[in-house]
Amino acid sequence: MSATEQMRAMLDQLMGTAREGDEGQTSEYRFTDPQVCKSFLLDCCPHEILASTRMDIGQCPKIHRFALRADYSKASKSKQYGYELDAFEHLTQFVAESDRRTEIAKKRLAETQEELSVEASEKLNRVHELAEAIGKKLAAAETAGSEGNVEESLKLMEEIEKIKKEKNAAELEYKNSIPTSSYQQQKLRVCEVCSAYLGIQDNDRRLADHFGGKLHLGFIAIREKLEELRKLVAENKKKGVYEQLELEKDKHKSRYDRDRRSRYDDDRERQRRSRSRSKDRSFRRDNRRQENRNRYGKSDRSSDRYHRNGY
Repeated sequence: MSATEQMRAMLDQLMGTAREGDEGQTSEYRFTDPQVCKSFLLDCCPHEILASTRMDIGQCPKIHRFALRADYSKASKSKQYGYELDAFEHLTQFVAESDRRTEIAKKRLAETQEELSVEASEKLNRVHELAEAIGKKLAAAETAGSEGNVEESLKLMEEIEKIKKEKNAAELEYKNSIPTSSYQQQKLRVCEVCSAYLGIQDNDRRLADHFGGKLHLGFIAIREKLEELRKLVAENKKKGVYEQLELEKDKHKSRYDRDRRSRYDDDRERQRRSRSRSKDRSFRRDNRRQENRNRYGKSDRSSDRYHRNGY
């Protein structure tokens, strides 16, 4: 995205479609239109969050416009639209599909990797847990440092050093519980959040890149938003919000249908009157033609008699 496009997007987010000087795509739609992505309006569309990652699912089939999101954000402060229900259903389906892929990946690993004893599996899981803790804290420390929070970054690095010692001890216990040939094989596990593969021999840098990467953080954002929406939808259902919205929708539809029938009846009446006037004009025109034929025919017959009499 160019600097100009970034500036335009920022203005759209701030001012919405009311912004002057940009009669572009945003003016074609309203956020209430069915073509507009309701998950995007709530800032949780997976198509946007996971863009340019290994799990990029392509462009959303519905419309994404920052100006429309700004319009919705402003309007939703004074009116309930129920779009959180649409987003909740969307994210529920997406997360369910992601969890299904995770289970498939786990099953594939179980079929291809050497089976370990219960004791060895527990020790291996402990190593993985400590490795994940290191990766997450290292990613957090780097973020804190980049934001200028040096004290928080140093505190996290101290915690990382402690966890590293625990991890080294756990690795030694795991190594002593299995044959040497088995330890040399890369043992993988599937990330419960984003279904990526993680290895016991992955270094701290690799783990930090994973847990601080756009893919993993994107899935965290999606899952957290799903839980937030789950609570909100449950509360609104108890209050009868969606039932009320359906009633209003039905009333609007009934009013629209009545107006449409009224316009249809008016059109039919105008057409009937038009046909009636056309018939009247045609009838009068035919009468005039018949009168002319009768008049001219009578004149011709008189002329014939005149000539036959020798005049």
